[in-house]
Amino acid sequence: MPRLQQLAENIWAVSTNHSFLGMHLGTRMTVVRLAGGGLWLHSPVAMSADLRQELDALGPVRHIVCPNLYHHVYAREAVAAYPQAMLHGPHALRRKRKDLPFAADLSDTPHPDWLNDLAPLVIRGCMLQETVFFHQPSRTLITSDLVENFESSPHWLTRMYLKVCGLEGKITWGGPYRLLYRNRKAARACIDRLLEWPFERVVIAHGDLILRDAHESIARGMAWLKA
Repeated sequence: MPRLQQLAENIWAVSTNHSFLGMHLGTRMTVVRLAGGGLWLHSPVAMSADLRQELDALGPVRHIVCPNLYHHVYAREAVAAYPQAMLHGPHALRRKRKDLPFAADLSDTPHPDWLNDLAPLVIRGCMLQETVFFHQPSRTLITSDLVENFESSPHWLTRMYLKVCGLEGKITWGGPYRLLYRNRKAARACIDRLLEWPFERVVIAHGDLILRDAHESIARGMAWLKA
């Protein structure tokens, strides 16, 4: 049963099971309580009754964010649960999910409600079209598919995936998926900007949270972009 895990003041994460092409990769939603008191949901997960009860106890959900072209699977559930919330995503996701009522496109400009809490950064040059966020009060970097962090897996297919992609025991982005970065120079410039943020922990969608040596881990895990 998904439960909210508090990471710091006004920021939580909830992890849940999720399979992709038969691999047990899990997924994770981040919840931020904004300065105005409303909640911001990043990469929504399935909205169980228990999870909704926990969220409702924290405050009203005002924003739902699909951070890239792939983390939208549970967006319809989130919108149905919180129809008053604004839905945000990459502009291209509007074409992919015409059934979703997007209210705003993600960009490097924060929504006014986030101004004092979250700094967005679009990772250009990558087909994922991901926007990452720096939660300034807690010094937390919020991402979905920037890196993965698995020591290993008891599931054989997932374990093979980690080995083949060079992910087992490493914090990085899998070798075959690096082809999604079509313009490495543009992406590297974005990562350099990201590394200017003084983050101390990283929320990712797949694998363990990065709670130690976070800044160094991301710098090392994305160093392949220089190659």
